[in-house]
Amino acid sequence: MATFEWNGRSLFFRERGRGFPMLILPGNTSASFAHQGEMAYFEERYRTISLDFLGTGGSERVSEWTPEYWEQGAYQARALLDHLGLEQCIVMGTSGGAVVALIMAIRFPDFVRAVIADSCVERIDPFSVKEYLIKDRSRRTDDQVRFWKHCHGDDWEQVVDADTTMIAQFAAGGGDWFQGRLNRVRCPVLITAGRTDAVLPSAAQHAVAMAAQIPDCYVYIHRSGDHPLMWSEAYDFRCLANCFLAKVEH
Repeated sequence: MATFEWNGRSLFFRERGRGFPMLILPGNTSASFAHQGEMAYFEERYRTISLDFLGTGGSERVSEWTPEYWEQGAYQARALLDHLGLEQCIVMGTSGGAVVALIMAIRFPDFVRAVIADSCVERIDPFSVKEYLIKDRSRRTDDQVRFWKHCHGDDWEQVVDADTTMIAQFAAGGGDWFQGRLNRVRCPVLITAGRTDAVLPSAAQHAVAMAAQIPDCYVYIHRSGDHPLMWSEAYDFRCLANCFLAKVEH
């Protein structure tokens, strides 16, 4: 297992391929296990790296998840880059991982060459958490349970419940991840979203609003993409990502 330490905690990561580093960040209740397909696809041109945030996947568990989860995730990702001796990378994130990717671009502009932020929103409110996120997670379908168990192991339910409680607390406190800081992003950004996102129904509208604040930003809205677009419309997402990355490389 590939691990490193952050604030005295053990964090797990995966990597494959060679070339310019691409950091792939999983969304909430997900883990690097779920992104092996993206890692395999992009490793033809990049050194792909994916992180399990603290409390998830193969990383050390914690008893309390705080609303600073996403800000801390940015520092965990930066610590991983330092551990690997990397001075710059492209960051691709989906859902909560996309939030972390953008926070990284805000906080560590010299480290982030470009960002692909998929299926995320600028802020989240208690109504959305209750009506969409909690209802979706409470179904506990066979596919959901299988996914969570593969990502986290036998204690998957503790991980999902802790994450849900933390998001609800964050939303109750205002639910604003970026707090007016998106205009500080200096690298090129691609934001993608689906119009039929069942978990974040307002993702398409938020994508346009976020792009208006980022100086160098591109937006792609898929007419029928679900959550996340990265998986629900994988072919289209990868084609678009390749076009964006080709522009960034030149």
